Amino acid sequence: MQLTWFGHSAFRLDLPQASILIDPFFTGNPAFEGDAVAAAKGVSHVVITHGHGDHVGDALSIAEANDATVISNYDLCMHLASKGLKKFEPMNTGGTVDLGAFSVSLVRADHSAGMGEAGVVVPVGNANGVIIRVAGERTLWHMGDTDIFSDMALIAELHGVEICICPIGDRFTMGAKAAALAMTRFVKPKLAIPCHYGSFPIIARDAAAFVEGLKGSDVRALVPEKGKAVAV
Repeated sequence: MQLTWFGHSAFRLDLPQASILIDPFFTGNPAFEGDAVAAAKGVSHVVITHGHGDHVGDALSIAEANDATVISNYDLCMHLASKGLKKFEPMNTGGTVDLGAFSVSLVRADHSAGMGEAGVVVPVGNANGVIIRVAGERTLWHMGDTDIFSDMALIAELHGVEICICPIGDRFTMGAKAAALAMTRFVKPKLAIPCHYGSFPIIARDAAAFVEGLKGSDVRALVPEKGKAVAV
């Protein structure tokens, strides 16, 4: 399968029978350097880890333009449906949905979730990580926004995680030191991919400290070039 990073926490996963956008934050993303229409062209599904603007991003317009199905927690799906979303698969923490070409499980993340409405923050369910399983491929965990917690080990064991996309930016999520510890002590994936950095000036600018924190371990760091698909 092919993975493309678009900056911040936005990724595209191209599979033989589906194309998935995860947290498609394009408009307003300081780290996004491409064309939003091109980045989303042909996607069949949009997976959203939690209800914050820098993760929901352009999900509504992308879903409409591509007749794509949105997968997220129940509350956020209902919120987006009230804004015109037509196709969605609502879930909640611990649940799994089989979508044929792949399955999605929602798992714990230690973070908040809420969307701004006329100056008021509206709660939209829990923050989650997402586990994506594809037959014949490595199982991928996009952690969304979270701090480190020891039950990451249980989640990794339960789902057989081999690729982990983890936030490293600090301030709103765990920083590089905690993220590296999460990978080496709890998750122990074959491949660790940093995200949620290099966008806004108040979070980490680069992934150097994270990569350094993985040295000497069995976890390989992959820092993708933005907009360039890599095989994982």
